[in-house]
Amino acid sequence: MSDSLSKIIRTTADVMFLFITVFGFYIVLHGHLTPGGGFQGGAVIATGFILLIVAYKLEDFLGWFQKRTFQNCEMSGLVLFIGTALAAIPLGYLFFMNFLNGTGGLFGQAVPFGINPGFLNTAGTIPIMNIAVGIEVLGGLSIIILYMTTGIRSHEEGE
Repeated sequence: MSDSLSKIIRTTADVMFLFITVFGFYIVLHGHLTPGGGFQGGAVIATGFILLIVAYKLEDFLGWFQKRTFQNCEMSGLVLFIGTALAAIPLGYLFFMNFLNGTGGLFGQAVPFGINPGFLNTAGTIPIMNIAVGIEVLGGLSIIILYMTTGIRSHEEGE
């Protein structure tokens, strides 16, 4: 990790980062309809950040993204998840009750009879939970990789 890799690898990593993050967000947002969801999508997005760490120097990456940014992602995903679970209680529902299902609006459109013509907003609170888990996993995995990379760096410098 003494120096960043060649310009070809860095450019390829930049382009691939865009595709990896878009694919990860797709997995998160469509988790209630297709295989995948918040955890898988968050892991894919974190993989994009790991690619940037590999292609560039760690110091360059930490200049773009602070560890605090990923800690805030992890915290905000957790707050969104718990907040969505608690939001049902004042409405007279149980904890984690899918209170938006079938109510209309952004996440509560009723599923039509027969084949779904492509409505994405039919799952109630499940997409919100997927987004929260995706943000949580993105932050958590990125923090784990940053601490591991920083630990390896400090171990190599100590020898």
